[in-house]
Amino acid sequence: MDAALPIVVAGALVGFAVGLTGMGGGAFMTPIMVMVFGVNPTAAIGSDLAASVFMKPFGALVHQRAGTVRWDIVRRLLPTAVPAAFGGVFLLRALGDGDDLEQRVTYVVGTALMLAVAGMLARMWLDRRRAAEAEEAGEDAEVPVRPVATLLIGLVGGVIVGMTSVGSGSLIIVMLMLAHPRLRANHLVGTDLVQAIPMVAAAALGHLLVGDADLGLAATLLIGAVPGVVAGSLVSSRVSGSAVRWALVVLLTGSGLSMLKASSTVILLGCLAMALLGTLTAVRDRRSVRSAAAETADTAEPAGALGPR
Repeated sequence: MDAALPIVVAGALVGFAVGLTGMGGGAFMTPIMVMVFGVNPTAAIGSDLAASVFMKPFGALVHQRAGTVRWDIVRRLLPTAVPAAFGGVFLLRALGDGDDLEQRVTYVVGTALMLAVAGMLARMWLDRRRAAEAEEAGEDAEVPVRPVATLLIGLVGGVIVGMTSVGSGSLIIVMLMLAHPRLRANHLVGTDLVQAIPMVAAAALGHLLVGDADLGLAATLLIGAVPGVVAGSLVSSRVSGSAVRWALVVLLTGSGLSMLKASSTVILLGCLAMALLGTLTAVRDRRSVRSAAAETADTAEPAGALGPR
């Protein structure tokens, strides 16, 4: 394949982003394959899912060893997520065939990407709220599972993943945060990674059966993606997570609007709006940190004044 090296590089970049942020790779890889490499949208979705089947276990194994997987939540997600992901493939096929199908799939993926942007914004907002409330209520690793809500999350998330390959790691984890607001962050990530393995495998199997997945393309992606995930995981503790997430929000906004065939002006304005929002958020966070440091210093000063002279 003439484009093998660029695809390996793209896989490495996506893997690095996944390892750095914990977000699923479908939101990055599918639009890259469609817009950069000219792969048909259905083939891009199927190939990305096939590659994800081999990527997910790396992170899941780490969380299993660390004991940060809520198996009771996983067991509630899978009865709906697995069949929904498999059925989502055939629901996608119901949109038509030939060029009409590819055009409609482009819009479906674009919509899923914009949902992923909304999911990332919601996740950052929820993370901030959880941090602010941690001292009062605290996080709880043993918070009880909400069975009906969890089954519905599996159903909705599975259909979206099966149709677009987007949602595992971006949309599902946000829905889990809303359903279980006191659950620890690392348990949310570990649980989402583990449940994603059979769900993504079911979606990948469906795409293989209908002839969408290109196993050669998936293998080429994995050559770069696997070391990329490892490298991103190692770097994640040394880089500002907030800055990385906002950069990804800007990129996903541009990708989603492009897939939706928006004009260049709309794409530019959308990206600028997200960049401005991220900048304002960063400035506000710095001011909050400085104010907290100043208050701490003011509180500590009288205590020092009472010491021996």
